Amino acid sequence: MTENPPSSTRRSNVSRQELVELVRSQLEALLQQENFQGAKALLVPVQPVDIAQAIEDLPKAMQAIAFRLLSKQEAIEVYEYLDSSVQQSLIAELRHQEVFDIIDKMSPDDRARLFDELPAKVVRRLLEQLSPDEREATALLLGYKEGTAGRIMTTEYLSVKEGLTISQAIERVRVFASAAETIYYLYVTDRERRLTGTLSFRDLVIAQPEQRLGEIMTCDVVFVHTDTDQEEVARVIQHYDLVAVPVVDTEQRLVGIVTVDDVLDVLEQETTEDIYTLGGLEAGGDRYFQTNILTAARKRVVWLFVLLIANTGTATVISSQEDVLKQVVALAAFIPLLIDAGGNVGAQSSTVVIRGLNLKEVGIKKALQIVTRETITGALLGVMLGVAVIIWAYFLEGSLPIAITVGMSLVAITIIAAFSGSGLPFLFGSLGLDPALMSAPFITTAVDVLGVFVYLMIARVILQI
Repeated sequence: MTENPPSSTRRSNVSRQELVELVRSQLEALLQQENFQGAKALLVPVQPVDIAQAIEDLPKAMQAIAFRLLSKQEAIEVYEYLDSSVQQSLIAELRHQEVFDIIDKMSPDDRARLFDELPAKVVRRLLEQLSPDEREATALLLGYKEGTAGRIMTTEYLSVKEGLTISQAIERVRVFASAAETIYYLYVTDRERRLTGTLSFRDLVIAQPEQRLGEIMTCDVVFVHTDTDQEEVARVIQHYDLVAVPVVDTEQRLVGIVTVDDVLDVLEQETTEDIYTLGGLEAGGDRYFQTNILTAARKRVVWLFVLLIANTGTATVISSQEDVLKQVVALAAFIPLLIDAGGNVGAQSSTVVIRGLNLKEVGIKKALQIVTRETITGALLGVMLGVAVIIWAYFLEGSLPIAITVGMSLVAITIIAAFSGSGLPFLFGSLGLDPALMSAPFITTAVDVLGVFVYLMIARVILQI
């Protein structure tokens, strides 16, 4: 007995992720039973983006089979939502004509992203099969530098001449709307295709039919250039609450638009890269958990080696102060506590500063103000933590001098950590280096080496060794 597709009632009682998992499990069961008609019926009421996720989670051998169950139009929509690794796998599995039909109907920006992941030989073959217009649009996007507005824009937009009347513009929308990525905005250009204004579809509908577009359009246009960084494009769309932003070339000619759905993909990609970088991992385009073990290890080993070598400085400091530790062995027990606490404070300071730099909330001009603020914050944190540590150390060792040594050292270490954590991102940023990538290992090294050194120096003074 085959399983039935999830009903609309059941859907209302589950989350989107649970629905996708339900569809995937039922789809896999139906394919195992070779009940292709039932599998096809299962996918009919499901959104393309959810179908894509369900197919991605299937065993690799079943992905092409499930994809072939989709209608031609649905297959085109679903294909654009698939992960690039699955897209490449399907290209190898599907017949040439099936691949061509899908690739030719994809939006130019999604097609360009796919071609970025494919071997050059395959890209050349697919480009040759595209219609002249689609080939030109794709080649245009591939000609721009990766990570720029030109690379992520789509050339499927609606533009109108400023001399048209409202009724003429509406007629143009009727004719060309199906080929546009979005019709929420219309972009007004002059005879040389230079961007002169925009108007929303709402403005178009409520205007009088005989009015000219030039009379009602917004002349103060928010736009980006083809070489604008994709993160900056995302910030522009977020700041101005836009559904799409026009892209112009060096001569102010309209060449495309970047839509909010593309920006969401960019934000996810950039955020993932930042998180990997902060963790000391090599950022990559592939999903981490889909990579093999050797690749995963390679992505993580580089900075671990750097930290391993850097931490030999801590061992050197401890070795040089061996006489202190020999006389008061109890001091050694608190070294991990001190450097770990300092590392945590440094990580907090660097995180807020790096995030502020990424969001453009702070800049190099505010470096002194931010570093001073974080250093004072570190001192306050050190005092609060130091009091607790003095009490705890006295409880453990029964020696007030040792307890005071540990407490005072913690105050000094948190100040060093906060100063390093907030100052190093600005330093590396000013040198043109990635603050997220460079800061973590240097902060760890500074806190470990200086922290242990300061701790043992304070011990010499207080304990009179």
